[in-house]
Amino acid sequence: MYDSSRILLMINRIEDAISLIKSNTKHYNSAEDYLRSQDGMFALSGVCMQLIFIGETVKVLDTKTNHDYLIKYPEIPWNAIMGLRDIIAHEYHHIDAEEIVNVINKDLPVLLQTIEKMKEDIKIP
Repeated sequence: MYDSSRILLMINRIEDAISLIKSNTKHYNSAEDYLRSQDGMFALSGVCMQLIFIGETVKVLDTKTNHDYLIKYPEIPWNAIMGLRDIIAHEYHHIDAEEIVNVINKDLPVLLQTIEKMKEDIKIP
């Protein structure tokens, strides 16, 4: 089946990335907040790097589990997470700050809840 300890490691890494994003974006409420200063732009860049990391980790998790683990959690648009990783990595100068703010505020909380459920569901021998 799956290497549960490896899955748990990847899930924990995603959780850590979400926590890092949350802790470093609490002072920003809108895309404009990020875009009006160098500090905000730097924070936005950091968020994008963590989103790349999350997307890449999801890709590895999906591949290493032969594409049948993530489907157990259909509430998350896994392909969209992987796609966002590709957009940020390959079209960096065309990133829509408003979209990134929506990901932070709307998508990451749902992903975090699912990650917590995944951790509960995993059985480590």
